[in-house]
Amino acid sequence: MSYENTVIKERLKNLRAKMQEYGIDYYMMPTSDFHNSEYSADFFKVREYFCGFDGSNGTLVVSQDHAGMWTDGRYFIQAENQMKGTGVELFKMMNPGVPTIEEFLFDNMKEGQTLGFDGRVVSTSIGERLEKKLSDKKVNFRIDKDLAEEVWTERPALPCHDMYVLSDELCGRSFKEKLSDVRAKMEKAGAKAHLLSKLDDIMWLTNLRGNDVECNPVALSYAYITMDEFILFVQEKEVTEEVRKYCDKVGIVLKDYHEIMSFISSVKFEGDILYDKRNTNFLTFKTLSDKTKADNVQMKNEKDPTELMKAVKNETELKNIREVYLRDSAALTEFIYWVKKNVGKMPMTEYTAAMKLDSMRAELPGFIELSFPTISAYNANAAMAHYEASENNAAEVKAQGMLLVDSGGTYMGGTTDVTRTIVVGEISDEIKKHYTATVAGMLQMADALFLEGCTGRNLDVYARRPLWDIGIDYNHGTGHGIGYMLNVHEGPHSLRWRYAEGVSEALLEPGMIVSDEPGVYIEGSHGIRIENIIEVVERSENEYGKFLGFEHLTYAPIDLEAIDTRYMKPEHVELLNKYHKAVYDKVSPLIKDEEVLAWLKEATREI
Repeated sequence: MSYENTVIKERLKNLRAKMQEYGIDYYMMPTSDFHNSEYSADFFKVREYFCGFDGSNGTLVVSQDHAGMWTDGRYFIQAENQMKGTGVELFKMMNPGVPTIEEFLFDNMKEGQTLGFDGRVVSTSIGERLEKKLSDKKVNFRIDKDLAEEVWTERPALPCHDMYVLSDELCGRSFKEKLSDVRAKMEKAGAKAHLLSKLDDIMWLTNLRGNDVECNPVALSYAYITMDEFILFVQEKEVTEEVRKYCDKVGIVLKDYHEIMSFISSVKFEGDILYDKRNTNFLTFKTLSDKTKADNVQMKNEKDPTELMKAVKNETELKNIREVYLRDSAALTEFIYWVKKNVGKMPMTEYTAAMKLDSMRAELPGFIELSFPTISAYNANAAMAHYEASENNAAEVKAQGMLLVDSGGTYMGGTTDVTRTIVVGEISDEIKKHYTATVAGMLQMADALFLEGCTGRNLDVYARRPLWDIGIDYNHGTGHGIGYMLNVHEGPHSLRWRYAEGVSEALLEPGMIVSDEPGVYIEGSHGIRIENIIEVVERSENEYGKFLGFEHLTYAPIDLEAIDTRYMKPEHVELLNKYHKAVYDKVSPLIKDEEVLAWLKEATREI
């Protein structure tokens, strides 16, 4: 007898009744919050509620007689299992013959029908693509309805947590100083107003922080900036007495978060408005569009000026970041020792190892939260770049092979991210070859010397070359920017080699920090990633221009048990020895345990 998931079927039946009531023929539910954050809170898990699939990427489309769910290759097996008996069809994205959502809607919607979705959780680029694709069919759009609101009876609340203020001393610059820079950029763009929707940009600009997105210390918010006013839209309940006093003092006008659309519709635009289409949801974009037309002003789609300002850290931020990375590196060093000492002698799983590291970080001064959920992956599991162990689904870590741990924390004074692959037992010559090439790539990138005017695309080959030399590659970028007490992934700069039409690149500037994380992923066998965070610094200047380079921020040992010098050039050996000397010099004063110190001395010995 075939299994039937009556719970999901009932939910879909209720949803279809609401669709009929509002004249909506097809309803689309993606995975996103109102600001396209990296992690979506439970309130936004609408797609999961209506189909049962809980992976991090997927879009559900429902009509009166059909429901389809699109996801990528990471989740095919999981989605199939979780959607059994629901009647929802799985569309395996990128597979031959599988239509995209736009193609499916074009093929199935009849002329004049209505497509509905909550325009706050759909990006402007997706909204515009759908409009363009479906224009020939004269499809109507209904983007102001969150139908889950009316069907999902026990829906979790919208995230709402107390905000807090960072001192100007901790931030290095006051809100007023940052705001005057933003206004100068607005003036240059010929704009009288600026709408800011990106949460980490708003937090950075205001020197405020929140706790509404997992692992990102941000508050759900919008900011509206003119030449003489700054309005911050946040949830009333998040404003503590301290935040209110601060806002009064610095001239931030507070309005309720839910008023943003009515505010845009009613405000009188006195001149052109600056906004960043990449970071603006479709409903905000359409509302803004209608109002600017009515006021006869232009919408200027330009990168948020805050993005680059935030990426180039000031001297105070850099000083604090360097200190935070040393403490974080010392904790990781103690964790590596703990793993090596205890593996095979006590029960250890990927999950318990991650919990151990998380608890060690939580004891560090100024710890706020993890900067992302710790990735702890043993042997073949480490070949999956997005692998996440859980309490009930974690491999036992035995005294053989390797354990990859990618982790980080946010502290008062900085956000960290680091990966080490730890030898826990016997490994093959092939693994040593791959490990050695990965380390050589990481160190070679950190040692790069380059002229001002380079982007990450000019440099990425430094990290890949040792791997390309042995005919292998990794299919992710080499590096991303990192926020200051903010999101662990931050633009606009990055390290990646592939050319892509229309994708913007940012020049590397002194004061930027970026990850340096080459790797090797062999399906069914092993995964290796070695990640340090590096800071862009000035090196020298002559008649050819200004030369820049990198300095390490991360100081944790590289596992010498996996290094085979046969696969290293003499300069790579020299770089490793130099790095290990710095690790010992900088980290040993922070380690109190004599046993760990003796081990570290050996672990960073010259080879």
